Amino acid sequence: MHAIQYETVGGPEVLRLVELPLPEPTGAQVRVAVRAAGVNPADWKTRQGFMGPQELPRVAGFEIAGVVDAVGPEAPWRVGDEVMGWPKNGGYADYALAERLAAKPAGLSFPDAVAIPVAANTASGGLEVLGLESGQTLLVNGASGAVGAMAVQLARAAGIEVIGTASAANQAVVARLGAAPTTYGEGVVERVRALAPRGIDAVFDCAGHGFLDAAIELRGSTDGVITIADGDAAEKGVRFYSRTEGPALQEVEKVAQRVAAGEFQLTGPARTYPLAEAAAAQRESETGHGLGKIVLLPS
Repeated sequence: MHAIQYETVGGPEVLRLVELPLPEPTGAQVRVAVRAAGVNPADWKTRQGFMGPQELPRVAGFEIAGVVDAVGPEAPWRVGDEVMGWPKNGGYADYALAERLAAKPAGLSFPDAVAIPVAANTASGGLEVLGLESGQTLLVNGASGAVGAMAVQLARAAGIEVIGTASAANQAVVARLGAAPTTYGEGVVERVRALAPRGIDAVFDCAGHGFLDAAIELRGSTDGVITIADGDAAEKGVRFYSRTEGPALQEVEKVAQRVAAGEFQLTGPARTYPLAEAAAAQRESETGHGLGKIVLLPS
């Protein structure tokens, strides 16, 4: 099978298209014929060595959607099931072993499905940490991004008022998701206060870009502020959130069903690349620009 592998950390040029043996599932594992592999910031941060020690060589990628192709003796899936979730040893490949999977709704394309697991898992976990109640107000920084957009919609579904920051070009997108939109950058504190005169109950920073000072000023403290994107969080006393206890597969499946039913929206159509062009896909991901999931399509 074809896979994208790297033997040393570094820039996108370390990614190589290689031929690897077809993996065989054991225990509760299944083998997934990958139809779409998600490209996430964690992919290129891991490739660059920013996410801690790793065993090399390594197949890149943390998110897949596809069809179960073979099953281990303890697997709860059947051959032919359409699934989405987390591969065991890399997802940029024709085939991947996996256990942490959710069912893909029949009405959802594979490129759209692969936009859901990481975003829904991170957004739902962040909201759980913040613990807001119906009627309270949440500020989402980066509301037009994958996680931010999911956080907006999950919060609105729970009766939470949401203000979302995004670029000037993406204000209509944020409004369509159900949040009151405003731009980030200079003057954001005043703009948010005008939109929320009673104050902000929590801040979910999904974009970074030095937003934490404004977040702390709006909250009056670091309490109720989390980030998934700002490396300066610790020195500012803000919690850097990542879901380490495993994916919330039931939440992922519920979100996928809502997307398939038209109740939730993705921010745009998938931006697709052939598997062999993984380096170009990661370069685009590093820019942080553009709407819609960046997706690799194995041949």
